[in-house]
Amino acid sequence: MIGETHITDILIRLSLAVLLGGVVGFERERDSQPAGLRTHMILVLGACLAAIISVEMGATFGSDPTRVAAQVVSGIGFLGAGAILRYGFNIKGLTTATTLWTMAIVGLSVGFGYYVVGVITTVFMLIILTLINVVEKKFVRVNLIRNIVVDVDYEDGVIRNVRKTMTEIAEKLISFSVRKSTRSLRLRITIVAQFRKTESVEDLVEKISKIEGLRSIKIEQ
Repeated sequence: MIGETHITDILIRLSLAVLLGGVVGFERERDSQPAGLRTHMILVLGACLAAIISVEMGATFGSDPTRVAAQVVSGIGFLGAGAILRYGFNIKGLTTATTLWTMAIVGLSVGFGYYVVGVITTVFMLIILTLINVVEKKFVRVNLIRNIVVDVDYEDGVIRNVRKTMTEIAEKLISFSVRKSTRSLRLRITIVAQFRKTESVEDLVEKISKIEGLRSIKIEQ
């Protein structure tokens, strides 16, 4: 039978796990990520409970207490994969997937009684997610890949003009393809290029609209 002191210790572990998960989850929620506050809290709580059950089973039945923990670490990969989303040529959610995986281990550490380790790891994660994020935005140039399709009237020099315009506004041209309609004197030019993350779609449309003979623009991210 579990003693009152032992029950109190278990409640402390579960409460601390929920608190740590909530701290990181709140940051992810504020950043509008698919896995936010409740997901992180429940995840860390479940991982902590798995560690506690592992310890109790080891003490009661003599089983290996690391077996359940190992299944948690490997199984969390499926949840992390669900947080990774693809938007055209860009991928979002990798950071959230890593926070889920790491916070699962934080939950295990708290469940096994390593409170200080769990707290320190959570603090480091908050530093990375907030302070390092500010440094990254300020000093590291982040690019987005966009797919742009333009329809233009076919005339001398129009392809060269489109390529020149795109070279001036893009960080890097990845691909540039041209298709001519057999029914009309129009060209469809498809460009895949890297743009600064700060370059808005409105700015791109305004700059591309200056191309002479332009009929339509389609921008995909």
